[in-house]
Amino acid sequence: MNLLIPLMVIVPILCALFLNLLHKKDRTIKTIAIFLALVLPALPILANYGLHYFGGYAPLIENPTLSNNLPSLITGTALNTFHPAITYSFQSAQKIFVFILGLVGLLAVFTSLFETRRPSGVYGYMMFMGIAAVTAILLTDDIFNLYVFFEIAALATVGIVLVSNVKGNYETALKYMILGSIAAPLLLLGIALLLGVTGNVNITDIIYSLKNGLVNPQNPVLLMACGLIVFGWLYGSGLPPFHTIKSAIYSKALPSGAALIQAFSVFIFIALGIIILRIFSYLPFSQWVILGVSLLAMILGITMAIVQTDIKRMIGFLAVGELGYIGIGLGLGTAFGITAGLFQAVNEAIITAFLFIGFGTVLYQTRVSDTRKLGGMMARNPVVALLVLLAGFAMAGVPPLNAFQSKLMLIQASINAGFPELGVIMILLSIVTFMTFMKAFHAVFLRPKPADLEFKNENIPKATIIALVVFMVVCIVFGLFPQVVTSYLQPLATSLAGGIV
Repeated sequence: MNLLIPLMVIVPILCALFLNLLHKKDRTIKTIAIFLALVLPALPILANYGLHYFGGYAPLIENPTLSNNLPSLITGTALNTFHPAITYSFQSAQKIFVFILGLVGLLAVFTSLFETRRPSGVYGYMMFMGIAAVTAILLTDDIFNLYVFFEIAALATVGIVLVSNVKGNYETALKYMILGSIAAPLLLLGIALLLGVTGNVNITDIIYSLKNGLVNPQNPVLLMACGLIVFGWLYGSGLPPFHTIKSAIYSKALPSGAALIQAFSVFIFIALGIIILRIFSYLPFSQWVILGVSLLAMILGITMAIVQTDIKRMIGFLAVGELGYIGIGLGLGTAFGITAGLFQAVNEAIITAFLFIGFGTVLYQTRVSDTRKLGGMMARNPVVALLVLLAGFAMAGVPPLNAFQSKLMLIQASINAGFPELGVIMILLSIVTFMTFMKAFHAVFLRPKPADLEFKNENIPKATIIALVVFMVVCIVFGLFPQVVTSYLQPLATSLAGGIV
């Protein structure tokens, strides 16, 4: 067993606990947080591929057809016998996902430590707990273990908003919790139905049971389980009908917190989307549901962003729309399409964090997020303005930045799959995204400074500038060399498309 695999979850949990205990000792908090945050992206790079078991059983037989990505967990024991095991699977796709999550977490934590409005160590506690939870969601092959960390991630999200000291944060967090009290139990009920029918919560065992006739795949209980799990997926990722409350959550967090929460949403979207494809791919309508919801998210997210006057709310809705591109790739069901969708997920996590922190510099200096009351920021911070402009270009898919590569792949995948209409829609919505961003950029940076606008802080923290530069470098590298990412994603995409899961 690879001991570095559980450390990807254990390290941020331990860091969260330390920060909570030392929440009044600022210097100690900074030292511990920066050191352990540096470990987050390093662990997946150092770890070897493999499986890790908690109190469970090791595989006695491995299916060679799955060795390219997901080893089989067949054990010789009857699969209708409940196995009290938690299995973490770390393969090439998980390596890039956990690395990007750790990188966004590192830069978000690093930025937060030097904000003048920075809350106590409780804020760091919430951030690290959320990182641990989403990492576990990406690694686990146990669907009940996924649910446990799904709830922890939701609570960490609420905690990040509650300690942000942003006006209206308590009301928004309460609404999100109320909706979560409905969506999360439905997800758990779907998991319980799967357990009742298959006798297992281990995802690979469930799939083996379905594919080998040990469980009737036409059982209507499985259909209900699929619907309930999809509903939980919509809530966790912020897809319609939860797009409005999710964008509100982003707007009530500090920029560093919003950047991290969006990364949580992206990787929860990916983790649950992959599970839906793995378990329910035999249902002919499952991919159509993913395509339909994703298309709706794209249209609603971008059209609602157009009418926003709050910067963070606008980015939040744009982020919802960008999730739709990921779903299109998954819903196409081809190896090329799924690779493009997963690549888009990596890019979105980076670009949206880039935008939240970039526009956060405006909030840092003015305490104003209403674009109607802003202006003149280009003359004050030309370097930041340039970086934010490039971030907007990246989100809209302007070459040679990273989202251009993933969106171009998605368009090509749509045409190859016989859905050229989806390619046209994605091109049109990318143009609208660019126009929406440029409208906000003009209002904030290019328009003359309003007479009544006052600057609260003189200088932007160097930590924020460093974070923006790192995001920019990653966008350029992934744009010029997309194979750096796609080579890690192709094995998973090929297995999902081929039905070998």
